[in-house]
Amino acid sequence: MKPDRFDTWLKVDAKGLYCRPGGFYVDPNGAVSHAVITHGHSDHARPGHAAALATPETLAIMDARLGEGAPQRSQSLPYGEPLTVGDVTVTLYPAGHVLGSAQVLIEYKGARAVVSGDYKRGADPTCVPFELVPCDLFVTEATFALPVFQHGDAAAEVAKLVTSVAQFPERAHVVGAYGLGKTQRMIALLREAGYDRPIFIHGALQSCCDLYESVGVALGPLVPATGAPRDELKGAIVLAPPSAIADRWSRRLPDPLIAFASGWMRVRARARQQGIELPLVISDHADWRELTETIAETGAEEIWVTHGREDALLHHIGTTGRRGRALALIGREDEDQ
Repeated sequence: MKPDRFDTWLKVDAKGLYCRPGGFYVDPNGAVSHAVITHGHSDHARPGHAAALATPETLAIMDARLGEGAPQRSQSLPYGEPLTVGDVTVTLYPAGHVLGSAQVLIEYKGARAVVSGDYKRGADPTCVPFELVPCDLFVTEATFALPVFQHGDAAAEVAKLVTSVAQFPERAHVVGAYGLGKTQRMIALLREAGYDRPIFIHGALQSCCDLYESVGVALGPLVPATGAPRDELKGAIVLAPPSAIADRWSRRLPDPLIAFASGWMRVRARARQQGIELPLVISDHADWRELTETIAETGAEEIWVTHGREDALLHHIGTTGRRGRALALIGREDEDQ
């Protein structure tokens, strides 16, 4: 199949990317009859679907987070197992983004299209690493698709946090981290760095941590931060949702030192504007180098770019002789940067 024929069976409409011969949407932005879900973040896993296909872990996350809004019918598909859906074959491969995250390989009449969802190539002890999938069409995210975004080594960023705790033993180190994925990765990286003390967590993070533990991701001793004795919080690491690090909840902690783990912390002006004393450049998305290298390594001649900084990436794609196209997918948010 020629590259210019993909848009005859993969289309974008008001609800997102639709696979016509399969009869399903990938990560639709509203309730649909049939959906394939790449991962459990709320901007990809919406409530109200009649039926959804995803990895077992993503379905568990959707059940836990969506409650009655979880899919009425769900089908679990482990990584690497092909499944016939309508007139196409669907196979899920690890995306390395968060627990259960998947790329979606769709095969139709000899053509191979991969929808990446959100992905990263960096090491993450809490999820299966990204697996490169050769294809003819690659539909990629572009969250950090500017050359300035070079995320670097997450372990080195965590080392900065551990060093700061040792330097300021009277201060509570409050780390802003998104609830699904980033929090658990931060905890696991701290454990890998040899930090074996209890880690205090905001109550809003507990359920996702419990979910990770239930599927075998060991996080070590976690203690609720709310209600903890003030003296115990001195020199402690406290993880909290980004919304909590700037409100009264964090101000009641002993001399809080505010940190934030995000790819956006590469932009120092943004960190200063948010009052972040210790910016930690730790992202669950691919940076510029990972995006451009992945595009080349897939062998795809056609690249469709979804949410993010499309212009720079499309320019780069054009310089390599590939065909690039921006997809106007709405509803993507910043839950997981």
